[in-house]
Amino acid sequence: MSLKRHLTSAPSRPGRRAILGFAATGLTVPLGAMAPTSWRTPRLPFEPPICRIAADAVAPGSTPREIRLVWNANAVCHTGLAATEQLGYFARHNLKVERISVAGAADQLLEMLASGKADAGVGMAFGWLKPLEQGFDVKLTAALHGGCIRLLTNQQSGITGIAGLKGKAVGTFNMASPDRNFISVAAAKAGIDPLRDIDWRIYPADLLGVALQKGEIQAFSSNDPIASIVRDRDHLIEVTNNLTGEFAHWSCCVLGIRASLVRDERATAAALTAAIMEGQQWVAANPDAGGTLFASYSKTGTGEQVAAMLRTHTHDHHPTGAELRQEIQLYAQELKQVGVFKQSTDPARFADRVCVDVLAV
Repeated sequence: MSLKRHLTSAPSRPGRRAILGFAATGLTVPLGAMAPTSWRTPRLPFEPPICRIAADAVAPGSTPREIRLVWNANAVCHTGLAATEQLGYFARHNLKVERISVAGAADQLLEMLASGKADAGVGMAFGWLKPLEQGFDVKLTAALHGGCIRLLTNQQSGITGIAGLKGKAVGTFNMASPDRNFISVAAAKAGIDPLRDIDWRIYPADLLGVALQKGEIQAFSSNDPIASIVRDRDHLIEVTNNLTGEFAHWSCCVLGIRASLVRDERATAAALTAAIMEGQQWVAANPDAGGTLFASYSKTGTGEQVAAMLRTHTHDHHPTGAELRQEIQLYAQELKQVGVFKQSTDPARFADRVCVDVLAV
C-alpha cells in the first residue's frame, strides 16, 4: 500500500477502538535477518498506555496551541514524529507543531528545552539521563520505542560476544554517546571494566565502518539508520543490540518536555504526549509506510531499508507513568554502576524527579 493511501486512510479522530485496533496489529517480528535465533525472545503482551486518556487529551483553547518540537531529521527513531504530524494527530489534539531539526549533543538539546527556546524534544535515554542528573529542568513524560543501538564487527576480529571486547579497540562517535553508554553497561554485565578493558576510539559516525575495515578498531557501536546500513553494506556481524537479553523489553528513546510547560499547562503536555504515542503506534502497525515516510524527508536510507529497521524496533512499546519511571530507575542504576552517574545519586529519587505521568487521570 502506498504512503498516500496509508495517510488518507487514517481516521481523522481515532478513539479507543481505533487505538486498541493498532495494538492488535503490534509487531512480533524478531530481530533482523542477521540476528541469531537465540536473540529472538518473545515480546510481552502490549497494552497501549494511551488508551486511558488519549481521546480526551486535548490542549485547551479555541485555537491550536503552538509547540516547538526539537528533533533530528536523520534519526530513524523520530519517524513517529513525522507520522504524528502528517496523520493529523497533532491537530486532533489541538496542537500546531513546529519541528526544529537539531543534530547537536544531548546537553545542547536539553538546554533548548530548559531555557524555553523549545517546548519538547525526543532523544535517547542513555544520552539524556546524565545531563538530567546534572540538573536540566526537563521532564520525561513517555518513552517512544526500544531498539536502534548496535555493536558491529567483522570476521577478522574474532569477536563473537560482548566479552570479546576485552583488550580490543572499539569505535564510537562520542565518549558520551548513547551507544557507548549502552555498550559500557553490557560490558560491565559481562565482567569487563568498560574504562580499563576497552580501548575506546572516537570517529565521525560515517567513518566508523572505514576504521573497522582498516583495522584501526575491532568493533564499533552506533545507532540506526547508520548502524543497519553499514552492517548490511559491509556484511558485518551484529554482536549485540539494545533489545538483547534483559534489555528486550526496555525502551531507548524518550519524550522530554520543558518542566515549566508541564507545571503550567499540564493539559497541553498531556495532549502532546498522547498525540506522539498515537504516531508511534501507527509506525508499529505500518512499518512499510513508515519507512517511505522517513525516506521522504531524510536522504539516509531508502524506504525499504528503513522499514526493515523499524520492524526490528519496538515502536509498540512506549511506557508512561509507573512503567516509565521503573525503566528510568533501572537505567540510572546501570549508569551509576559504570561510573556515568555520581555514586551519590539515588536512582529511585532521580526517576521520581525527572518522570511525570501527564496522562494520569
